[in-house]
Amino acid sequence: MRKRLSQLFLDWLACTYGVVLLHRIVWLEVISARPLPFAWAGSGSATILTTVPDWVLYAIVGAVGASIAGFTGASLVALLRGELAPNSWQRRIALHVGSLLLSLTFVTGWIVTKISLTDMFSSERLRAAGRIFSSLLTPEFSILPQAIAAIIETVYLAFMATALALPASFVLSFLAARNLMREHQWTRLLYTLLRIVTNFTRSIEPLVWAVIFTVWVKVGPFPGMLALMVHTISSLVKQYSEQIEDIDPGPMEAIASTGARPLQVVWFGVVPQIVIPFLSFTIYRWDINVRMATIIGLVGGGGIGTMLNQYQMLAQWHEVGLIVLVIALVVWVMDYVSARIREALL
Repeated sequence: MRKRLSQLFLDWLACTYGVVLLHRIVWLEVISARPLPFAWAGSGSATILTTVPDWVLYAIVGAVGASIAGFTGASLVALLRGELAPNSWQRRIALHVGSLLLSLTFVTGWIVTKISLTDMFSSERLRAAGRIFSSLLTPEFSILPQAIAAIIETVYLAFMATALALPASFVLSFLAARNLMREHQWTRLLYTLLRIVTNFTRSIEPLVWAVIFTVWVKVGPFPGMLALMVHTISSLVKQYSEQIEDIDPGPMEAIASTGARPLQVVWFGVVPQIVIPFLSFTIYRWDINVRMATIIGLVGGGGIGTMLNQYQMLAQWHEVGLIVLVIALVVWVMDYVSARIREALL
């Protein structure tokens, strides 16, 4: 019963999504310049539909579609779960519905992002792009000392964010591992709350955290480091905890059978199995933080990103070209070194 209700709900979401795209994008944006006369908002004859919000009508039509899918068995969710027979007509219908949703999603993305190949390849735009690229390819080396100082600040910013995030990430990862926190009700509650918090903080990009911290502690490398540290903790907790969940439970059971305490079981039964993967994840995260540190500087997070933003705002493209060259070289070196270290650890 629970599986059936879950399938019906997901089919309703898919059908409602398709109805929204068909009306808002295909009809209003492509076919017509005005809404359907019976559907919404005020113009036309006074029918009951004119008083019903759009989302209610979408939900109703989506429910009808989900009911038909459930009654006939041509469910998109059942198709994704592999529950439909290979040569059945239900599977063919579900495939057509899935193809339609995918096509509508692509069309919607094209319209929402306002893709215009005409603008991109017009003679005026091509000349402007040519001027910018010619300036970028002739960098101004007089600012090289300042750029080197700024990129060093960026690397240390990423390093400190990673280093300060490690202790909290290491401890919290054990509390966020399902296999270690399923014994008691309060541990399961703690696991759930921690997962919610880390998922929330990870969903907010470091650029947004940098904006928050620049208001809190003023512009500079410190708010940039704090932004990267918060995002690093939530990301590493997820990676670390998933690695803990994949360990071999045999050593834990053997150590527990000797009468060891829970902390001893974790230290001697879990930690030896995760040291190498944890080191690999940490090095990879520092590599990511170096790349991110160049971006958060655009909002006052310090490092070479701030310098890049200043010259870009002044349209000094020769200087921008030199900064981009420095960033590319440092990121390449960091990527090469971190890859070699991870190979050595594995």
